[in-house]
Amino acid sequence: MVHRRTATLSLPALALLTATPLITSCGTTHVGAAAVVGGQTISDVALQSQVKAVRTAQAQTPQTEQLIEATSGLDRATLGNMVFDKVIDRAVRSAGITVSSAQIQRLEADAVQQAGGMGMLRTQLLEQYAVAPGQEDSFYRVQAQAQALARSLGVDLSTPAGQQAVAKKLAKTSQQLHVEVNPRYGMWNDQTLTLGSTSQPWLRQAAPPSPSAVTALS
Repeated sequence: MVHRRTATLSLPALALLTATPLITSCGTTHVGAAAVVGGQTISDVALQSQVKAVRTAQAQTPQTEQLIEATSGLDRATLGNMVFDKVIDRAVRSAGITVSSAQIQRLEADAVQQAGGMGMLRTQLLEQYAVAPGQEDSFYRVQAQAQALARSLGVDLSTPAGQQAVAKKLAKTSQQLHVEVNPRYGMWNDQTLTLGSTSQPWLRQAAPPSPSAVTALS
């Protein structure tokens, strides 16, 4: 399973069976959509591009078979991350927060140092979180956004109370965005900020990986 980052859809039976992603909402048809978040479409093409990047990276490691087996739900988990990214983007914008490239780079630099080099960090991100090389900036942007959002709420993200406060804010934002997901990938849960059967909470994206972390992909 893959650690990572919806309103119930009423769709024609054909949409449930067709190979072409299709979401229908209030009379509007979104062909080729994996999800629609606040009116913004996440295309199936964009989703598969990210999935392919991860699979390509996995194929270049000695643990290829193990990683692929552990990430059998990669499509769903990746889409869950893409939806979550849009939710937190909206939350920070609504709060008037701007996260700079420098903030993201500092988080990444700290992680590189802790991991013992960029190569080691990329290995950890791929094995623990199914993050492909080149996707690091997105990964750490979400962490920077979560930290900034916590500061704006006056809470400490490292505490359970702080995490609950941020999660509550994100859940409210998610509800306002009326997330719709193509049924082949499951349903988005506004309260847990997860897609389908994925149980890993949003905090997974706000916590830096450690060398001792156990790989458990959902």
